[in-house]
Amino acid sequence: MQPDTVLKRLNAILELSKQGKRINGLLRMMASPLLWERAYAEIASNKGALTPGVTGETLDGFSIERVNRIIGQIMNGSYRFTPVRRVQIPKANGKTRPLGIPTASDKLVQTVVKIILEHIYEPVFSPRSHGFRKYRSCHTAIKEIKDVWSGVKWLVDIDVVSFFDNINHGILLDLLRKKIDDKRFICLIEGMLKAGYMENWTYHATYSGTPQGGVVSPILANIYLHELDQFLTKMKAEFDKGKIRARNPEYSHLSDQIRRRRRKLTQLLEDGNDAAGNAILTELRTLETERSKMSSTDQFDPNYKRLLFCRYADDFLIGVIGSKAEAKEVMNRVMDFLHKNLYLDASPEKSKSSKASDGTLFLGYTVKTYSGKRVQREKVGQWTVRKRDPANLLQLRVPHDRIVKFNQRQGYGDLGRLSATHRPNMMNSSMLEITMAYNSEIRGFANYYRLAKNMPTDLGKLRYLWVTSLLKTLAVKSRSTVNQVAQRLSTANGLYVRYNVSGKECVYPVFKLKDINRSPDLSPSVDNWSKSYLTISRTDIMDRLQAQQCEYCGATDQPCEVHHVRHLKDMKNSPFWKYLAAARTRKRIVLCQPCHYSLHAGKLKVPVNLIDDAAAYV
Repeated sequence: MQPDTVLKRLNAILELSKQGKRINGLLRMMASPLLWERAYAEIASNKGALTPGVTGETLDGFSIERVNRIIGQIMNGSYRFTPVRRVQIPKANGKTRPLGIPTASDKLVQTVVKIILEHIYEPVFSPRSHGFRKYRSCHTAIKEIKDVWSGVKWLVDIDVVSFFDNINHGILLDLLRKKIDDKRFICLIEGMLKAGYMENWTYHATYSGTPQGGVVSPILANIYLHELDQFLTKMKAEFDKGKIRARNPEYSHLSDQIRRRRRKLTQLLEDGNDAAGNAILTELRTLETERSKMSSTDQFDPNYKRLLFCRYADDFLIGVIGSKAEAKEVMNRVMDFLHKNLYLDASPEKSKSSKASDGTLFLGYTVKTYSGKRVQREKVGQWTVRKRDPANLLQLRVPHDRIVKFNQRQGYGDLGRLSATHRPNMMNSSMLEITMAYNSEIRGFANYYRLAKNMPTDLGKLRYLWVTSLLKTLAVKSRSTVNQVAQRLSTANGLYVRYNVSGKECVYPVFKLKDINRSPDLSPSVDNWSKSYLTISRTDIMDRLQAQQCEYCGATDQPCEVHHVRHLKDMKNSPFWKYLAAARTRKRIVLCQPCHYSLHAGKLKVPVNLIDDAAAYV
């Protein structure tokens, strides 16, 4: 297909999917080079681009000929997925989780499949699903809960056991067939699922699950749990009841008494009867105090119920405005649906329904409700009335154990005693590099918890320990005292590290919690899938590859490939790589096959023109 034809087809898929129609002709679309160029652009800069699978193949050496070979195999049905290489990745709790590493060719195929699946399913995915989706994140999920969930009485937290490992292949393929009318495209995905894995050079067949680490796994997981989203949406429609809560009769009775006494007080003051007016005023204040202790509505109104839910991959939270029995019933119905319809089991130890005021953990935040006890006076007309904070407001907090674990990982010192220590492993770095490293650590942690109610307060002790550890490290580095370093860095606007660039003095600020943007733009308007996000324009590297000219020797009569520089440290022993990293090509360069082979053999020398070009970028 021509690029403009592919774009029209992708835009048409978006509309057809919204209309509930099944999509065909998908495998034929995979013959378009445009999709493969976009797939390569998506994964080429990833850290795993040069991580080999079981065959040792990586994205280094990407070429048009390589893509055409893969396309030809897919079109004639001879393409076979290679078993993924499985490694165990350590988790924060000391355990490990399996990570599958596909070959470079399989990564490309998976990425093309992912692009097509996104156009089919993004228009129909639930707005309450936030995991692994464009323009969505943990923050959009947390913000939805923060903005909408006030008033919930119960929080239902269900923990799915080993979700990615237990996805049933038969159910997943049946779900795909509901939206996709292309047997060959479904068979391609089936081959991907059943490729198996190699661990310690032993082959293991895969009968369920999607490989964690696979490019296409996240969207397949969302397709699988889209059934849960639909089930919860249907349950919500059945569960929700009433428009507003009924008024609290006792609150209404006190309000009537207050109104009558205000009218009487106004009349007495107009008549000049101050003594009787003062007596009425005392009664009025007593009634207002009593009324401020109760809710204006019936918090347990049986005719007002709500069910709320939010999902990030297999982590999902349900909020219930109703009775405890109803919250238990919701939890049991969801667990039953997971078991019978999706063949997923929930952990009975970790799954629970709890009072919203007790709170629960979701995506690293403590989610809980609180009832404000603050009573303040406010002018309403001619009267000054008492106003209390609303009841059952939802609050997000930073869990203390997360702060403790973060501090332990970074090694700032003893958080309980607020005793900071320096970090000897940084002694070979400059003062600027040390400060930048410290800044990046605390900024990333604080940025994640920026939506928490009292984030600066919750992180106050951590920030004190952090900055003290930084000053101690700088003091050891400069062989001075902490006070001397603090005085040297101190300015009217905070602490700043001074450094020179070409003889000019510059300053770099030490991070402050108030620098965090507490109100980021996470509006739903960014989730706009009205048209395809693909364009005909190519990336810079694809333009250079399409030119089929070696950027080293200038040859145009040889097949060209993209060379990936592995690590900056690898340039120490190779002058060519050293200049290459500084050149405009950054970490990728187009080379003809002979030059590429010579480079890997260490036989390629640096041409003068490349040195001159590179020097301009240093």
